[in-house]
Amino acid sequence: MQIGYARVSTSRQEESLATQREALLAAGCDPEHFFQDTISGRKWDRPGLQAAIDYARTGDVLTVTRLDRLGRGLREAVETIADLQDRGIAVKSLDPQLDTSRPADKVVAHVMLSLAEWERDLLSQRTREGLAHARSEGRFPGRPPALTDAQVRMAQASISAGESLTSVATSLGVSRSTLYRALDRVENTEQG
Repeated sequence: MQIGYARVSTSRQEESLATQREALLAAGCDPEHFFQDTISGRKWDRPGLQAAIDYARTGDVLTVTRLDRLGRGLREAVETIADLQDRGIAVKSLDPQLDTSRPADKVVAHVMLSLAEWERDLLSQRTREGLAHARSEGRFPGRPPALTDAQVRMAQASISAGESLTSVATSLGVSRSTLYRALDRVENTEQG
């Protein structure tokens, strides 16, 4: 069975959804098994795609007008194709023409998946190298601590002098849990 899936980015592109539906029906998709999503810029839930994937069975073909309908980027689209192939479900794209039920196109899909994995590995490697370089220069990524080491040492002295942790936290303008974390951080730094 040939299952159709269409996606547009906003509800204003309703005409595009109709155009995709026409193209998919002309390509042989079953009108009773047509799924669609309208996605806003921030939200990326795709219940229509998930429903199509859940509905599809081994030997079925999920057809889209373009590969980018399957993901936010090439990597996500290729991973979706690989997941479907693992389940015995072929993917057919009208533009570019790709049909993973054909051996040659299956090879193309595997090459695309390999390139996507390579890209992910390169990105991960560059991120690790960038973090290591920043640390070597004394820069640490992420949010700076709420309390400086000097403030934490003053807090330790106040607590040792009998002041309650709650009043020390209040005087520093932080929560008790923030003060606890800061005390642990400084203690671990002094021990390590």
